Amino acid sequence: MAFWSSSSPLPLLGLLSYLLLHPIISTSGIRVGIIRKPAFDLPVFREAPAFVNAKECGFGEADKIHISMTLDANYLRGTMAAVLSILQHSTCPENFAFHFLAARSEPEIYSSLNSTFPYLKFKIYHFDSNRVRGKISKSIRQALDQPLNYARIYLADILPPEVGRVIYLDSDVIVVDDISKLWSVDLDGKVVAAPEYCHANFTNYFTEAFWNNSSLASTFEGRNPCYFNTGVMVLDVDKWKKEGYTQQVEEWMLVQKQRRIYHLGSLPPFLLVLAGNIKAVDHRWNQHGLGGDNLEGKCRSLHPGPISLLHWSGKGKPWLRLDCRKPCPIDHLWAPYDLYRPSRTWLEE
Repeated sequence: MAFWSSSSPLPLLGLLSYLLLHPIISTSGIRVGIIRKPAFDLPVFREAPAFVNAKECGFGEADKIHISMTLDANYLRGTMAAVLSILQHSTCPENFAFHFLAARSEPEIYSSLNSTFPYLKFKIYHFDSNRVRGKISKSIRQALDQPLNYARIYLADILPPEVGRVIYLDSDVIVVDDISKLWSVDLDGKVVAAPEYCHANFTNYFTEAFWNNSSLASTFEGRNPCYFNTGVMVLDVDKWKKEGYTQQVEEWMLVQKQRRIYHLGSLPPFLLVLAGNIKAVDHRWNQHGLGGDNLEGKCRSLHPGPISLLHWSGKGKPWLRLDCRKPCPIDHLWAPYDLYRPSRTWLEE
């Protein structure tokens, strides 16, 4: 592949216009064209390699692994890297079924996914933002207030009936292990499985107004509540729907609108409903906080111990820091999965 450089006296804009209207085919078979960003300023991605199942993999419905993520133009680069990492480290990559939740109908995003992963089994589901607009309270970071950030609450209402279990992942993760190990966790009758962090100061996730109100604070009576991060969860979809967990989370969101009992976005209502009542899994499945805190996004190092999933929760995102040439050391672990290809003039043989 060779790159085009202009030595013509034509003005640059004139040359670009000419190339767009008159693609050039040379007698040697070299084609000149322009890679242009689609609408919405979507990044351009190179095609990922095809991944195939190992001999021991089954191909039936029971062998499927369902994964759900949100789909948004601002985080598309992270989503692409996450999907690649999952496929690359899987023994049975053809068994994945991806379920993407999107707030807007954007054919360009569908096209981008399809061209980047031609063999991927995926569906895109519309998430109606009106379901949460009147329930969202302003938090400490604007990104946490986006309606799509709350879509995980409604998975049981959105996914088709045949999906009884799903792994929900944020778009700022990289998986460096076979995620089928997380998929196969025994939920022990719980509705959610996720790493728990009982060393964290749980009281910090709620305001003094909450803890000073005995009626509100008593919600944790009989439980040993611990922080867990909702960016990596195994969810029993059937149980979630049957026992009305969506409505329980929504009720706390409405309390928040009236009394201001927490500062973060969609996490605290999950904690209010589920903390102390989930299936705890190994911390290796969510090395979270790599994006720093929610205000400054300062660099952080890895926690000690084995790692199966890296999570850039917090303000700092690795693709943004790498583009600004101010990456944190940990961001270089994300970079090998980046399928981003800058828009440029090209020659292709």
